[in-house]
Amino acid sequence: MALPRRAGTEKPMPFDYGSLLLAIGFVGAALSATLFGAWLAARSEGFLVTWSAGTVLAVAAAVVYDIYVRTPHIALAMAAFSLLVLGLSVSLGAAVQFRRGTLPRRRVAVAAGISLAVVLPAFGLGYDGLAMIAGNAVAAALLIAIGYEYWKARREARLSITALSAIYSVIGISFALCAAALIADGTLVVGRAPDNWAEDLSALVSIAGLSGIGALSLALNQARLARRHRQEAITDSLTGLLNRRALFEFHGDKVVPPNTAVIVFDLDQFKAINDRFGHAVGDAVLVRFARTMRQFARASDTAVRLGGEEFALIMPRATAEMARLLAEGIRTLFASETIVSGRNEFHCTVSAGVAIAGRGGASFDEIFRLADDALYLAKREGRNRVGSAEYKLAV
Repeated sequence: MALPRRAGTEKPMPFDYGSLLLAIGFVGAALSATLFGAWLAARSEGFLVTWSAGTVLAVAAAVVYDIYVRTPHIALAMAAFSLLVLGLSVSLGAAVQFRRGTLPRRRVAVAAGISLAVVLPAFGLGYDGLAMIAGNAVAAALLIAIGYEYWKARREARLSITALSAIYSVIGISFALCAAALIADGTLVVGRAPDNWAEDLSALVSIAGLSGIGALSLALNQARLARRHRQEAITDSLTGLLNRRALFEFHGDKVVPPNTAVIVFDLDQFKAINDRFGHAVGDAVLVRFARTMRQFARASDTAVRLGGEEFALIMPRATAEMARLLAEGIRTLFASETIVSGRNEFHCTVSAGVAIAGRGGASFDEIFRLADDALYLAKREGRNRVGSAEYKLAV
């Protein structure tokens, strides 16, 4: 949002600056309300309320500056620029929070502190022209930094985030032009709001930019919520692994490439654990096994909880020996772990079945069925072992 100008000038004005200020305040207030409303609907998205707070401060800066335009006083200009850089510092924190998930309070405080230290001394010494140059330059730097923070998150929604980043950067450039125009004028003490083409341009760019930011903020929030709901639908809430629905949605009707291994796991006598120690302990055992799977799984592997005490691991580009060794590693480590329940300590074991697609590939259903057959073979042979369907490899 631009800090406008104009008071006591005799030349014709191409725009009614009071109307421009009103438009900036109205659009900014609408954006803040939109962001806050979106946060109320999705409390997990904390960046929205931070973004809303930053926008409120920027809107307050426009209101105070409007008063300064009509009643020039250096204290009003100082307050307006202070509110502006504070609002932009908070908005910078919101951009980082959007990407990382947590508000960088120290970074916001440092950005605000440095910005105020650059802007306020010149106002205090009476050099309001110099202070406005500094204020516009700081605002430009903060706006471009906000745009860059969003740009770093562009993989999440490339088109929307690229547009958002561009809008912030363009508004930042308009502030830089305001600073450049003041430098060209060469007056360190102006006593009123600056009056030049750059101020008009910055005000118009800010109005258009705030409108675009409002639309993009809604689009980004809706897209993020849709992705979150989608992720929740395919994720097992207890272990954090993918669930059965995800497994068969991703692989069920496809032909798996050659050398794709499927390992199916089943915790041995798990019902007895639930009956003896309770479901809370049973859940802890399931979480422990999921963690053991993650320890052994490669980055390219897909770990899944099929339901109950059944799990699966999909290994692309594997050999039969690699798959069997990995299954043995998981089985051995899990069997060695001591599980504590009150005064009781016990061990839990797991059985596994391995199958792998041969040179011609195979349907996922077929490989999964072979791995399941190998698992039940391991169960029949005494549990706590790995069964292999290597002799039934699909070709």
